[in-house]
Amino acid sequence: MNTISPWKADFPALARAVRGQPLAFLDTGASAQKPQVVLDTMAEVLGGAYANIHRGLYYNSQLTTAAYEDARGTVARFVNADPHGTIFVRNATEAINLVAATWGRQNLTAKSTVLLTELEHHANIVPWQLLQEQIGFTIIVAPVNDAGEVTPEAIDKLLSEHDVSICCITQKSNVLGTRTQLSQIIPALKNAGAMVLVDGAQAVVHGPVNLKTLGADFYVFSGHKLYGPTGVGVLCAAPELLNSLPPYMGGGDMIETVSFSKTTYARSPARFEAGTPAIAEAIGLAAACDYLSAIGWEKIVAHEHALAEQLDSALAGIKGLQRYGSAGLGNGIASFNLTGCQASDVATILDQHGVAVRSGHHCAMPLHARLGTAASVRASLGLYNDSTDIAQLVEGLHKAQKLLS
Repeated sequence: MNTISPWKADFPALARAVRGQPLAFLDTGASAQKPQVVLDTMAEVLGGAYANIHRGLYYNSQLTTAAYEDARGTVARFVNADPHGTIFVRNATEAINLVAATWGRQNLTAKSTVLLTELEHHANIVPWQLLQEQIGFTIIVAPVNDAGEVTPEAIDKLLSEHDVSICCITQKSNVLGTRTQLSQIIPALKNAGAMVLVDGAQAVVHGPVNLKTLGADFYVFSGHKLYGPTGVGVLCAAPELLNSLPPYMGGGDMIETVSFSKTTYARSPARFEAGTPAIAEAIGLAAACDYLSAIGWEKIVAHEHALAEQLDSALAGIKGLQRYGSAGLGNGIASFNLTGCQASDVATILDQHGVAVRSGHHCAMPLHARLGTAASVRASLGLYNDSTDIAQLVEGLHKAQKLLS
């Protein structure tokens, strides 16, 4: 079966050769390429009627302010969130740090318990450890089974043993592709009285997200994985929850009044967007959301699922390849090693073959420890990939085996 991407031509970076080879870009899990419409949108913002926002009464400022706030509405609609509870930050990492520094500092005590999972990216581990050093609460970890999943039963067991204040859990593993069973896990957490933060950075780019039905208290994602620019990410929560929290940073735009005796703060979203934000980047992210919405999730999901099955089948046919996480099959992220080969050496040879993959621990050292390896090679798919990319990967892997064995 030959799967062709009808959208590959929309991404100018993919038309460039690498080391004399066509570029097979298989590192979307780290950061996605950008469609021309995103590049054009940002160029128009910066080269057109650009001005700082929210502060000027003149034409350019009013126009750019409207475009920025329209972008907020577009991004909110994309995940069915409330625009007043949609905060622009730098990335998912900053969003998690914001929650830890505001909700966490306000609500956690030395007697509290924070629940993480072995699937988590460092960005959903380290902020809580930093806060733990200051407050002294307990962190517990839901284990990953041999298939590479955190089961609802594992969560239920921990909830029966601990009074959990907040659970911070990924929607889709950036290493294994495993999708957590949030439709079962979140209700169990809420019934136990726990707050829920969901890291949606890997999931939001591969299928529809409906925050009205998901049930999470906080939801975070990054723009650069969503075919948008770097330097912009999103935190979504209920406006009333955000308005109950203290500001994360102080400065312009997040205030109502300032005096040397007292400062009063604006309501969400302004409360959490101190200083000049990433204006062009936020508008560029909205353009990426519009781009995906125009294609339609049904087409994207069908294309990526067919391609993921080809990737899984191709890797299964390579002798001496160890694939991690059977629960993630069909989800477009594959982490593996070749017997007797260092992950970095394999990635270097693939690069010489025009194939871009990631090697290392993928900012998930605890998960790699659970898998029994210090590093792996990761191939991750996007809507612009097709069968030729997978064929190029397989050819490169066979070359790596010959050179390294």
